[in-house]
Amino acid sequence: MPVELRRAKPPDADFLLELLGNEDVRPFLGPRTAATRDEVLEEIDRSLSEPESFGRFVIEVDGEPAGMLDFHLASERNRIARLERLAVHPRFRGRKLGDGAARLFQRHLLEELGFHRLELEIYAFNERACAHAERVGFVREGRKRKAYLKDGEWVDSVLYAMLAEDLD
Repeated sequence: MPVELRRAKPPDADFLLELLGNEDVRPFLGPRTAATRDEVLEEIDRSLSEPESFGRFVIEVDGEPAGMLDFHLASERNRIARLERLAVHPRFRGRKLGDGAARLFQRHLLEELGFHRLELEIYAFNERACAHAERVGFVREGRKRKAYLKDGEWVDSVLYAMLAEDLD
């Protein structure tokens, strides 16, 4: 099953909003996640107008939207991109689509956009996402203890990074 990535476009807004609001997805996303159609459209517009520094991507399987991936420029001088919001729609889970999409995304960011370093941060309770990050080549760099207030409780996060030489 071939996985493809493409930049999100305005017609994708409803799919992205549904995915971001899905009860199986939302608990694992950060508090600044877009919650309205207008916010999603603003992110899509920014991705299209600032492609080197901001990106909202749709994961597709056989032309059907199946998930999303995001990045933003964390450091221009040091060419660091911060990855966020890998989400696969529940009806597509269990097929390792996220792994394939993540590898395509890594190559796009490191090879095509010329980033030096990719970083991501995952809530420590999200064991599935941590296992995914390690499976696709990210190196665990540390843990931030009680770093974020999530649903009234302080939770840890795990920091990961990847350099071009880490690509398999």
